[in-house]
Amino acid sequence: MEISIIAIVGFVILSFLVVTSVIKVVPQGFNYTVESFGKYTKTLDSGLHILVPVVERVGHKMNMMEQVIDVPGQEVITRDNAMVTADAIAFIQVMDAPKAAYEVNNLLNAITNLSMTNIRSVIGNLELDEVLSNRDDINSRLLSVIDAATNPWGVKVTRVEIKDLTPPGDITEAMARQMKAEREKRAEVLTAEGEKQAAVLRAEGEKQSAILEAEGRKQAAFADAEAREREAEAEANATRMVSESIASGDVQAINYFIAQKYVDAFETLASAPNQKFVVLPTELTSLASTVGGIGTLLNEKKDTQ
Repeated sequence: MEISIIAIVGFVILSFLVVTSVIKVVPQGFNYTVESFGKYTKTLDSGLHILVPVVERVGHKMNMMEQVIDVPGQEVITRDNAMVTADAIAFIQVMDAPKAAYEVNNLLNAITNLSMTNIRSVIGNLELDEVLSNRDDINSRLLSVIDAATNPWGVKVTRVEIKDLTPPGDITEAMARQMKAEREKRAEVLTAEGEKQAAVLRAEGEKQSAILEAEGRKQAAFADAEAREREAEAEANATRMVSESIASGDVQAINYFIAQKYVDAFETLASAPNQKFVVLPTELTSLASTVGGIGTLLNEKKDTQ
């Protein structure tokens, strides 16, 4: 009885092992290589597959999805003998499962070492300034070289990116000083440009002000000249009228001239800055008679008109 139970259990275990070795379920995104007595025969894609018992077995389980490889940092000497620490990441995808399984041993490790070698080669051919300013160019060079090298392995390198480039400490300090000096230079240039524009605007304003002031003086001079012209014209008319009156034998015209000169002289005497008091003339009656003569003269002119 015990022997039969043991035999049943052994048969169940053997059947399970046979079934698991014969029936294979390949998950999405993977390919399995199949070997027959140690030799590659075919590739299983995603889905359910049945193998020949004992004869066939799964050789390698290959990930066909895009993968990211972290390339460790390393110190690299540039062409001008500067030490730079550089690390990167690489994006790869297995395109041919048999080649990736049998053409290279430990695919990910091989690609990592290949990337490190080419990083040293590419950066070593550049000077420090080129390394720090041409990262995109370095990435494209690395992608071209690494993709060509991994092509026989059935792998497609889709992208290579330099993550970090760290120059030495003294060079970093020199770059910081240079950047500070450049910023101060730009600030001084902007300040000078602003002062220049302000000076131009002030000069333009002063120019416009001078133009307006000259225009105002011109207009004032024109108005003053016009007033003097009218005054002279009035004086000429008055002189002409008096001259005509004198020519006609009118004595009052002579009195007009005498009274005018008399009044002007008295006005000048009274407005003198050093004049403390004014002595009025005793012959005020003669001034009154003269003024009366002027009034008579004017009335006669009105009557004649």
